[in-house]
Amino acid sequence: MVINSIRRTAFAFFGILFFFLLIEPGHVQALEKYGRPLPSMEDMNDRETEESLFAGYFLTSVFASNPAFAARPDNTGLVALRHMLHLETDLYKQYLTFYTDQNFFSDRTTGWIELSEWDGTYALTGVLGHVNWRLQYERDIPIDRKGITQEYADGLVTAKFQAVQDLPGWQRRFPNQNVTVYAGAGWLFHNKNYFARPDNTGRALFRYVAHADVDLYKNKLVLYGDINLFTDRGADNQAAPTELDWIIGLAARWRNMELAVYHEQDQPLDRPGLVQKYLALQLRFSFDISKQDLGIGRVSSTAAGQ
Repeated sequence: MVINSIRRTAFAFFGILFFFLLIEPGHVQALEKYGRPLPSMEDMNDRETEESLFAGYFLTSVFASNPAFAARPDNTGLVALRHMLHLETDLYKQYLTFYTDQNFFSDRTTGWIELSEWDGTYALTGVLGHVNWRLQYERDIPIDRKGITQEYADGLVTAKFQAVQDLPGWQRRFPNQNVTVYAGAGWLFHNKNYFARPDNTGRALFRYVAHADVDLYKNKLVLYGDINLFTDRGADNQAAPTELDWIIGLAARWRNMELAVYHEQDQPLDRPGLVQKYLALQLRFSFDISKQDLGIGRVSSTAAGQ
């Protein structure tokens, strides 16, 4: 029974992913509910050969249309602006990286400028061939008033497919395009009030994720989509999804800058309830200072040879 349930869940999951990526006319990105759903702005081949001493990005978003996406963990207010800083450093090549995401939101019902929520994320992550792993801690708190604090720690493992690397002849036929897809599952082994549905009911236990980047032209124009499913540790079937967060968006890039339009919708799956959604315009600036840029790698190599 459990195997059949997991099999049905997996088929439904990937069916939903392809439906929204191929049929839904739209837009992207969750409020960093599991790390880094934004498409990478870097060359993955360079990522595997160079270590980042200090890398990341800063982004700011305006929620142009927001009928229901809350501005605090207790589901009060409506998000107006979002500001985020992502920082990372490679501890050992691509095998072990530390990163932090600091997200801040404002409430359009109390003025667009004053911040209303702070989400802090801290994680260790790594890449081994086609497999990515991550251990993450996140804490979401209100800033302008007392209220619910959501907190969790989880582990996540995903498998990645990249057309340019994994399909023979792809680069010859499509020299200016690429497709990157990853999917996997995670376990919230520590959970303090991180909910299993948009209406703040239940407590999340498992998550299933999938992400796709479609490089339309030389990594300058990218269509991307994201799916995040949560299960409820208090439900009879703890493996069955209770919440679906889906995102789709389009990003245009120039040098280290990116302008994106994206749409997110978070909805319950096992019962009627609150649906949160928004449409936003986002500007992102990336930066990357590698150890090789500063000669650290060369110094280390020389010292090791003496």
